[in-house]
Amino acid sequence: MNSDNTFTIRPAQASDVAHIYGMIVELAVFEKLEHLVVATEAQLHDALFGARPSCEALVGVEHGEVACFALFFHNFSTFLTRKGLYLEDLYVKQVHRGKGYGKQMLGALAQLAVERQCGRFEWSVLDWNENAINFYKSVGAQLLPDWRICRVDGDALGKLAAS
Repeated sequence: MNSDNTFTIRPAQASDVAHIYGMIVELAVFEKLEHLVVATEAQLHDALFGARPSCEALVGVEHGEVACFALFFHNFSTFLTRKGLYLEDLYVKQVHRGKGYGKQMLGALAQLAVERQCGRFEWSVLDWNENAINFYKSVGAQLLPDWRICRVDGDALGKLAAS
């Protein structure tokens, strides 16, 4: 997962949690969704490195500085009867954009998906983020126009659970 001598991609370590958390907040601000961030660094640490991790992360490091991260987990396709790799978030710090790091991170994730015999590698993108959409198309991603994300959270989740 090494691209050259100045930028490397590696699995996240516990010492990276503060950097990843900071980029999650930056991403939320960029997406104008900072009001939805209720996570804490401690919760993120537990999700990544606790007794029962629920996700994984890669970090891209340039000259010792964490420049980007990708947080992902496995899902499952009943049609394929194979697990998939789902990218929850990919973020490159503003100062490091335009260097090809996002593409390298996607390539590293694709390698993981192949190594782990995943049937799919998927993620979502906001419909207004044309730069990201064009970038994803340039690496071969298909946008699925007939699919919509369904979400139940907060009070609605409690009501559904109680029904």
